[in-house]
Amino acid sequence: MGRVVALWVPNWPVVVTEADEEAVVAVVSKGVVLACSAAARAAGVRRRMRVRVAQGRCAGLRVVDRDLEAEIRAFEPVVRHLEEHVLARLEVIRPGLLAAPSRGPARYWGGEEELTDRLRAAVAECGHMALVGVADTVFAAALAARQDRIVTAGATAGFLAPYPVGVLGLPRLAELLERLGVRTVGAFAALPEERVAARFGAAAADAHRTAGGVEARPLTARPAGERYGVAQAFEPPEQRIELVTFVAKALAEQVHERLGQAALVCARLEVAVELAGGGAGLSRVFRHEGRLSELAVAERVRGVLQAWADAGVFGGEVSGGIAKLVLRPEALSAASGRQQALFGEALTPEEVERAAARIQVLLGHQAVRRVEFGGGRGPAERVRRIPFGDADLARRRPAGPWPGRLPAPHPAMVFARPLPAVLTDARGSLVEVSARLEVPSAPAVLWIEGHGEAAVTGWAGPWPVLEQWWEPGRARRIARMQVTTQDGRAWLLVVSRSRWLAEAFYG
Repeated sequence: MGRVVALWVPNWPVVVTEADEEAVVAVVSKGVVLACSAAARAAGVRRRMRVRVAQGRCAGLRVVDRDLEAEIRAFEPVVRHLEEHVLARLEVIRPGLLAAPSRGPARYWGGEEELTDRLRAAVAECGHMALVGVADTVFAAALAARQDRIVTAGATAGFLAPYPVGVLGLPRLAELLERLGVRTVGAFAALPEERVAARFGAAAADAHRTAGGVEARPLTARPAGERYGVAQAFEPPEQRIELVTFVAKALAEQVHERLGQAALVCARLEVAVELAGGGAGLSRVFRHEGRLSELAVAERVRGVLQAWADAGVFGGEVSGGIAKLVLRPEALSAASGRQQALFGEALTPEEVERAAARIQVLLGHQAVRRVEFGGGRGPAERVRRIPFGDADLARRRPAGPWPGRLPAPHPAMVFARPLPAVLTDARGSLVEVSARLEVPSAPAVLWIEGHGEAAVTGWAGPWPVLEQWWEPGRARRIARMQVTTQDGRAWLLVVSRSRWLAEAFYG
């Protein structure tokens, strides 16, 4: 049985935001807290908490959307420093967490204790604090790192036993096991393996092996080599990171096809580039469980390339250019299939991505779009519809402060073309917004094209927007107002030069 060392930089998504130590910050993804600062934790915010619940517990919470590319780019200098001074080969599990075989390095540095000390010191030289764990498996080592602990060889199963089954990363399985009275990893590991596989499926069988202190997928003896790897040569050498990223996405699809035809999956993926002019090649290994999607591969390739460029590794953005990009799958194991069993899942993100890619092949790249939220004052400005798979390539708008930005809640529907509207006071006169942002007469009646007329029951605002005032031909001065009507509806109105429009609908 091998030994694995894992290194964890706590709260890496928060570290990347460059927030002060006392700042109350939460990094969120898909409406859920991914990581939070110490001050936020002290206020009651926790990981996996819904954003609105977190904001309810901490009124001053600063919410930041996760930027995976920035996390990868910021973590790469730490990885390179460790490779140069402590470990020759690392596997990045995710930004902020990495793993490596520990037997060879431990012998070199004089033992596992000395190895962990070296790793902590090396990360401290990069300006960060790290926790290090050693155990018999990658999963156990990552948990041990959270305790900054070395688990004795052969004691991994006992170390994992007290943990709740939720740490295995299968929420639906954990929920079902808890209902059955199986609440700890040790209790789950005690169940017969064949019964678990028969009743709960292949993913649960992998989790059962993990719970028992062994690697989920036994590795095959055969190396991946060039048989399953793919490459793309660039002639002339390519200097645009965006184009190399796009190629990486296509190569990832080829890797998955080759492995699928051979009924194999890989636990690691190496990304390597060869530079023009015969320069030394560069590579990075990413570890993952299951299938690393094409989009995820592209995100990681772009992140490391940009980090290398920022660090001057290329001698310019990409110096003479990238002559070749190579993807090599490593740590192959037999594909055990995907069984829905009792708690069948809906479509996974990877399946959605594959379906979208097929539609794009048939109907064109622009045929399938995804929504990305960014900076802006108005609701239409904050939402961008971009081709599916290109989100990682789009340049995000600055996060703020955006004076005049509308407060939450956000509208349920934003009209592609604002609807003509008339807002009048009790005397039937058009409601105006003065240069000092005063509303001389309160709104009383609202008429919107296609929706008729209704009495106004409440209003808020106005919120002014003055953009590009230094360019007379492009300057824009508007004001927005939220209005509720007697029929129970709420609208977002915008006025410019005494002309009212309905920009969005709240419900």
